[in-house]
Amino acid sequence: MKQLTSSEWISHFLASDPPRSKSLVMTIFGDSIVPHGGAIWLGSLIELLAQFGINDRALRTSVFRLAQEGWLVANRDGRRSSYAILPEALPRFQRAYRRIYDVPTINWDGKWTLVMSGPAGLDAPGRASLRKQLLWEGYALISAGVFGHPAGDPAVLDEILGRAQVRDSLYVFSAAELPQVHSRPLRELVDEGWDLSDVAAGYRHFIEEFAPLQALLAERVAPEQAFVIRTLLIHAYRRVQLHDPMLPVELLPQPWPGVEAYNVARALYMATYRAAEEHIMATLLREDAQAQPAEDAFYQRFGGLNKDPLSEPVYDGIK
Repeated sequence: MKQLTSSEWISHFLASDPPRSKSLVMTIFGDSIVPHGGAIWLGSLIELLAQFGINDRALRTSVFRLAQEGWLVANRDGRRSSYAILPEALPRFQRAYRRIYDVPTINWDGKWTLVMSGPAGLDAPGRASLRKQLLWEGYALISAGVFGHPAGDPAVLDEILGRAQVRDSLYVFSAAELPQVHSRPLRELVDEGWDLSDVAAGYRHFIEEFAPLQALLAERVAPEQAFVIRTLLIHAYRRVQLHDPMLPVELLPQPWPGVEAYNVARALYMATYRAAEEHIMATLLREDAQAQPAEDAFYQRFGGLNKDPLSEPVYDGIK
């Protein structure tokens, strides 16, 4: 079979799995706009999205809906409009994307974080809102009225409870096995709470789609192509990774395909980020002469982007 070129791979990918406009806007904001200050003129955003076959009308509808949903805020300057991450949404945005770029190693201390409602419970809207946010954060409903996670982040959980305005209605505590009592080991709660088969299948599909690109990127690609590849890479990885409950490595089936998926994402990001940044900056500068280069935090992604990619160690598993 004839090996595809980078441009042929892009055309094939967009034809077979075209990204949805609203979701792609979120990917581009998180991966490309937030590092440059988090705001972009609508004309520049239209230019960036056009390369994915997203037309002006679809984009305007997407940013309008994202503003309604509390993710973006619109600003006008005469006849021009710009969009930025809503300050209240920025912590959620940063947390989601930090998960994408961080090395997937969480270790288990043998405890579980549990969230339980009291006898009075929550009203229906509060219960639905909390359930949605906890499930999105990787928690599982492990018993009636009890959510749990073996590696819950206390700061993240407190922010969720505050946003849902349910701090005074819930009990949150840490639980561990009692060595004096013989019972099922707590690690078996993973099988009760999560079915990881779809997440594992998603990682394997991501590897099948993107691993062949590594051979195509041995040589430098044009900035515009690098931007498209980098964006499609993060868009596809994000779709799988944000459904991953991020369980401790000791509780995952082995071998866990998320490890290889991370390596593929990291290798391709290393190969494209510099050229992609050239295209992003050129696009931003056409409407904003004061556009700034990516902030320092950008170069901490995937373990560090400011080194020679050939000298970077590859994350090859969990010790």
